[in-house]
This record gives sequence, structure tokens and C-alpha cells, in this order.
Amino acid sequence: MTEAWEPDDDDDQRPRGASGPVRVRVPAKVNLHLGVGPLRRDGYHELNTVYHAISIHDELTARRGDTLALTMEGEGAGALALDDTNLVIRAAHALAAYAGVPAHARLHLRKQIPLAGGLAGGSADAAATLVACDALWGTGLSRDELAGIAAGLGSDVPFLIHGGTALGTGRGEAVSPVLARPTSWYWVVALADGGLSTPAAYAELDRLRAAGAAGPPLGSTDALLAALRQRDPRVLAATLGNDLQDAALAMRPSLAATLKAGEAAGALAGIVSGSGPTCVFLAADAADAERIAAELDAAGVCREARVAHGPVAGARIG
Repeated sequence: MTEAWEPDDDDDQRPRGASGPVRVRVPAKVNLHLGVGPLRRDGYHELNTVYHAISIHDELTARRGDTLALTMEGEGAGALALDDTNLVIRAAHALAAYAGVPAHARLHLRKQIPLAGGLAGGSADAAATLVACDALWGTGLSRDELAGIAAGLGSDVPFLIHGGTALGTGRGEAVSPVLARPTSWYWVVALADGGLSTPAAYAELDRLRAAGAAGPPLGSTDALLAALRQRDPRVLAATLGNDLQDAALAMRPSLAATLKAGEAAGALAGIVSGSGPTCVFLAADAADAERIAAELDAAGVCREARVAHGPVAGARIG
């Protein structure tokens, strides 16, 4: 719980934050539509995407400390650097600089979202850090203010502050919620061994397009947004797409077998998530998702198949 900003006799109106630990859960994201446009002057590609937050979560705990330190467990433990290159540390520094407070906290990350999996795990952890440290330090920022800081950390980070389902434009950082009647969609998330570099995937897409070896660009999100309003998974399935899928398949040809196995198991649709190598499959309902996950595990075409649902909230305390 955070306290409001209030003056203190002993120090010049500094904010008071949480006295105990602050725990924040933050979801993974998938792109239901990922349209990749031309390369911009700033080195990013123009994107037209529909983000969707799903029920695979990381958890970040922030405690008071005299310095800034990060520990972690779970996915990527021992492989993920815990220094200033980590988005968690960068997010804490960014918030502290914006709010004018010392960047002092003991942070502990419990990861379930795989590294470099196309599920925005690093971006999720940055979003969780902004929410947790805002509460810990009592900086009292709004979600929109936190999303503004998030945009400087990565294209997916602002979405994971908010969660739900949203349209992303620009390089993905300009986020607008998608208004649709509440519906739960059920997904099977097929995790791969190892990761894929997002910059390398974009570079590979550029190479494929220059060689005439990539499929036609996806174009507008209109059909997908209309499908979300219809609340029928079979209608939604026909509109899923990802311009980066060609690049991911070129870099990791074995993903074709994963997609084929999901199809054979009866998934309504399957796509590579973001820059890959995770593949996601839309199921008709929760029971269907459990059955498809079991068949994918039995087929041996992925490291692990998990069932998830969405949309879910973004980074939240509790």
C-alpha cells in the first residue's frame, strides 16, 4: 500500500512509499496481428499491431534498500545479466530520474516468461519495475505517466503497463485500448528451446523482402478488430497474422513442425508469437486448449506447451 505525498518536518516534502515489500504480477503478450512496415529513420520499423496480454506471468518484488540490486529465479536464471543492461535496472533508474528520487531498492524477479521468446518477457519485467518502484518510493505517478517513461525503455513496455487488448502504432509504443465486449480467448503457448533475437528477426524480414521471398504485408487491422467484437474464436482465427513469421521460420525452420502439429491437434489457428520462437495456438475453449497442449507435448515439437487465457490486466500490485 502506498501513502500519499505529504510534507515531513524533517525533510523537504519527499514522498513516503511502502514500508513493506511490493509485489507486482505482469503478463506476457502475444501479437494477434503484427504488421511490419518500412524501416524508419530512427532504426525502428513502422508497426501496426494488436497486442493481447495472456495469463503467463512474471512476478517482481521490490523492497527498500540502500542501493539498487536485482536477484532472480526461474526462466533464464544464470543466463540473464543482472547489471545495468537488464531492463529491470534500466526501468528503476528511469523512474528515479523522472521522479527525482534515489534509485534504491532490492528487487527480486520470479520468471515464468521465457527469454527471447517473442512474449515480451523483458518488457513485462520493465513494466513491473515501474509499477513496483512507483509504489515503493511513493512517487504517485499515473498509469499514463508510467507508460510515458515506459516508451523510452522499449516498444512493448507501455502496453504491459495497461494490459488487456490494444492497438499499437508507431514503433509499437503508441497504445490505444481495443473496446470489445468482455470475452476470454483460450491459447496454447508452445515454448521452444532457446530464443531468437528480435533485431535479427527484423533484419531477416528486410532481407527476405528485398529478395522477394517474404509473403505480402498484412496491412490493416480492421478485420481482426471486427473479429474481436464478434466473440467467436473461429472468426478470430481467420484474422490472426504476423509479418515476422517468415523471418522466424527462416531462422528456426523447426518451427514449421510445431505449427503443423498444432494444426493436426485441432487448433483453430497457429502463429509465431512476435519475433519467435514461441508459437501460439487459438483453441475453441478451455477444454480444447488442454487437449491441444497435451498433444503438442506428446508430439515432442516444443519444450513445453502451456495453456493460457486472455485478455488479462497489465502490471498490477498484489
